[in-house]
Amino acid sequence: MTSAAPTRQPGRPGQAGTRGSALRRLLARPLASYYLVLGSAGLLLLLGLVMVFSASSVYSLTHYGTTYAVFLRQAMWVAVGIPVTWAVARSRPRTARFLGLPLLLASIALIVLTYVPHIGVSVNGNRNWLDFGGPFRLQPSELAKLALVLWGADVYTRKQRLLRQWQHLLVPYVPGAATVIALVIGQGDLGTALVLMGIVLTTLWVVGAPLRLFAVGFLAVAAATTALVLSSSDRIGRFLAFVNPFDPSVYHAAGWQTAHGIYAFATGGWWGAGLGASRQKWGNLPEAHTDFIFAVIGEELGLVGSLVVVLLFLVLGYAGVRIAWRTRDRFVQLAAAGLTGWLLVQAVVNIAAVLGLGPVVGIPLPLVSYGGSALLPMMVAIGLLLSFAREEPGARAALAARPRWWLRVPERPRVGR
Repeated sequence: MTSAAPTRQPGRPGQAGTRGSALRRLLARPLASYYLVLGSAGLLLLLGLVMVFSASSVYSLTHYGTTYAVFLRQAMWVAVGIPVTWAVARSRPRTARFLGLPLLLASIALIVLTYVPHIGVSVNGNRNWLDFGGPFRLQPSELAKLALVLWGADVYTRKQRLLRQWQHLLVPYVPGAATVIALVIGQGDLGTALVLMGIVLTTLWVVGAPLRLFAVGFLAVAAATTALVLSSSDRIGRFLAFVNPFDPSVYHAAGWQTAHGIYAFATGGWWGAGLGASRQKWGNLPEAHTDFIFAVIGEELGLVGSLVVVLLFLVLGYAGVRIAWRTRDRFVQLAAAGLTGWLLVQAVVNIAAVLGLGPVVGIPLPLVSYGGSALLPMMVAIGLLLSFAREEPGARAALAARPRWWLRVPERPRVGR
């Protein structure tokens, strides 16, 4: 008598299938996008506070006499940004849509002020700061990133039925964006200009611009970048340092920062030297707590810690794309895509520069690097993504149905007779 072939018992799927189905069930929930944004951004912000404290301790002690000075400033900006993020997250998308044009005009006016003597301040060769006295400085081009996303989303939402005509596809968004980018380039800030170009290209891609427009755009960006590099000996040095930072002709000049960023990763290995144990932050690595904080992460937390940071950015990027894909609101779709493009382009450019895969262009790592001018607009962007996630089908009902622990009345213990 032959034995019957073993059959899978009903209700007992394979382990891999169980994990896959559980993940699909989690992602199918109405608040999945909301919690993905909140969790990944919150972890990046918390990690940023820890690493700013570690990376800036030597700098703070040298310049301010205490290891806590830079960290306390960053903590202050985070404390200001959290209620702002909360308020933005609870707002409706139409509020953001209304603010697009006023923010753009305000950012252009502030960027123009940086050209005025005694008002605009040069930092590291870039005249892109406004000085309000004391420790408070403002970089208006950071506000311009947010403004360009919201204004572009509003413009293309209004013109949705006219976008097959090239004049409506380009005007007024492309000339307006070109004006902002030209003003930023005039400040000498090539890194911010590249991020702004990334926002523009992301918006045009989601709108559905033809591929030939992107070909022309990439050629224009390449030509402009080449002209900017050749127009400055400092930028030429940075480019040569990107090619080979250990070349003796550039190592002690433009290649110093890139080379010591690579040394930091080499020291970190798989698991890192330990939190607070970085050697490069002791004067060898310029901008250790700002543009090159990822190098300190690599040295102290190792390859594993660096990959966790990259994974958190990927999760945040996935959540932004998911929001743009699932929404029924055209403005929300364009704004979510633009915000996600801004976040990912800036993160990629920063990480590539630290790893020696691209030239050093002086932009911070989003949510992680020190700096209130960059942190606050990015936290507003996170608040907007949370607001957009609340508009997904079923999300508001799910939020309203959540148990609120602070409203629960504790039950009194029953006393027996």
